Amino acid sequence: MSLKDVVIYYSLEGSTKFIAETVAAELNADIIELKTKKEFAKTGFKKYFIAGMTVVFGLRPKIQNQYIDLNKYNNIILGTPIWAGSFASPFNTLIAQDKFQRRKVAIFTTSLGSDTKKCFDNFKKKLPNNEFIGEISFLEPKKTPDESKTKAVEWAKGLNF
Repeated sequence: MSLKDVVIYYSLEGSTKFIAETVAAELNADIIELKTKKEFAKTGFKKYFIAGMTVVFGLRPKIQNQYIDLNKYNNIILGTPIWAGSFASPFNTLIAQDKFQRRKVAIFTTSLGSDTKKCFDNFKKKLPNNEFIGEISFLEPKKTPDESKTKAVEWAKGLNF
């Protein structure tokens, strides 16, 4: 049985979902959305404070996906909004469930202008023993959907899986 590619993402407001769906379609990959059992606020002070706090303290919010079997995937693409300079906290839950190793991993981020290098570095620290083959960031992709979609397709085509 040949192993497949998978795009795993978390999206609060739809930007990361848009890019994830584009990349998955281009790669003919499975797609898995991490959904929290309790939704984060989408507006106001709580949005930034609570989401940021979960990142800073390394919290693991409960996710609806009880267990995701990553053994059937060889290549993993992770997509996240940038929260408090890092990846969204639902990924802490996923990583605690399955510290996958010896995989090819690519990462994409969406943001309003945050520094993406720290986010990429944090993923790499949390997921040692993997081969990181690509990373890209999208600045407010819903504001420029056509340009962002083209950029995502070209990036996906260039991944060396």
